[in-house]
Amino acid sequence: MLKQRILTALVLLPLMLGMLFAAGPGLWALFTGLMALLALWEYSRLCAMPESMQRPYLAGTALFMLIAWSGGWQLPPAAWAAVLVFWLAGMPVWLHFKWRLQADWKGMATGWLLMLPFWFALLELRPNSQSALHLLAVMMLVWLADVFAYVFGRLWGKHKLAPAISPGKSWEGVAGGLLSVLLYASIARAAGWFGFHLSWPSMMLTATVLTFVGIGGDLLESWFKRAAGVKDSSNLLPGHGGVFDRVDSLLAVLSVYAAISALFG
Repeated sequence: MLKQRILTALVLLPLMLGMLFAAGPGLWALFTGLMALLALWEYSRLCAMPESMQRPYLAGTALFMLIAWSGGWQLPPAAWAAVLVFWLAGMPVWLHFKWRLQADWKGMATGWLLMLPFWFALLELRPNSQSALHLLAVMMLVWLADVFAYVFGRLWGKHKLAPAISPGKSWEGVAGGLLSVLLYASIARAAGWFGFHLSWPSMMLTATVLTFVGIGGDLLESWFKRAAGVKDSSNLLPGHGGVFDRVDSLLAVLSVYAAISALFG
């Protein structure tokens, strides 16, 4: 398993960085669109969508994405406001009540609410390769939080965060992840990696919100899998599970970050 994880990472990381820094707008839209569609396919499996529903659902989504990119569409402010409401209010409520996904119009709408803003965020936050560093700086928030939450949780984790959803996560891990993010955000702000200027207190507040949103995204996907009775969203990435497994925190953070940028930036 460890060998598989390492080999897969050795392929995925250069691919992601190569696309991020070198792909033109069209190739970037195609690459990120494929990533979002694969995650949506995995989501539809967690909903137990029958094939007769799944095929038009995915095909219609792909067609919409093609038309949206060709026409230079952007999400309107009302859509970004809905994204914020979902991740800041709807997601905690969902986790509290532990709602189960259904293969109906609500399940379809939830899938779009998860994946389409993520795709639009990747396009809008990286309009060209010159913006790659700024997007990478935000993505680093997610990866650092994941790594240090795991380390702190393994070393000192005693108080479970959400044992009914993800038994391995602890409040000590949350604290470790948050501390690492705040330290990184201070350094990245001083270095100008984010591409915008915020006061230090505002940056710390933003980083804190994004950290907890990322944790929520991880827990939400974990709940979807637990409710569906599966360990991974798919087996597309050997040793890593599925695409949805790899981007659960990232799609939450980038969607909220893009929404804040669109509404208040």
